[in-house]
Amino acid sequence: MAATHPPHGSTTGAHVPSVKRQWAEGLTVFAGITLAIAGVLGVLRGIMGIAEDEVFVTTSNYVFEFDLTAWGWIHLVLGVLAVLIAFGLFQDSMWARVAGVTIAGLVIIANFLSLPYYPVWSVVMIAFSGFIIWALCVSRSATGADAA
Repeated sequence: MAATHPPHGSTTGAHVPSVKRQWAEGLTVFAGITLAIAGVLGVLRGIMGIAEDEVFVTTSNYVFEFDLTAWGWIHLVLGVLAVLIAFGLFQDSMWARVAGVTIAGLVIIANFLSLPYYPVWSVVMIAFSGFIIWALCVSRSATGADAA
């Protein structure tokens, strides 16, 4: 019997673009889901800060010391924006990719500045945001991936 598929190790013009497209789509979906999760967690963290929950640590003599309620509002707004941008990522729109990198960068900055108030969670959110930036920057849009 004759083989109907190309030999192992050879690449055809039809197969390589579909693999690139799958990777691009997968990373965009990963970034969208991760951004949505980070956004929801940011909203919850913001609500805790606004309510001045006892979960947060109070530190003295911190250079970037703000009122806990102010941090709550900052995290709440960033969280809502992150969830909205995540919906744009599911549509694979370029504005959402740019906005996703931007909001993830702002989340990193906000979590760095609020590090003394909730240190472990701030580090987790910084890592989440780093993965989001990586996923949005490493792959081209799924519609443009076939062109390469």
